[in-house]
Amino acid sequence: MLNLDEMYHSYLGGQKQFNIDGVKERIIAYGWHCDGSEIKGHYVTTENHKLFYNRDNRFIRKESLLV
Repeated sequence: MLNLDEMYHSYLGGQKQFNIDGVKERIIAYGWHCDGSEIKGHYVTTENHKLFYNRDNRFIRKESLLV
């Protein structure tokens, strides 16, 4: 299983940022997501998006947090 702290903890201070569609964004949170019975993968929440990855760390989808 992936070690999310090892992958993303250094991003939480704001020094390192994700580049999403040419815009740099700070990571606010990350964690595991499940369907109620099993872990399906993990998510990364940035200032404007929530990114979902499967268990193989492949990008699945992006949701906008902007209303």
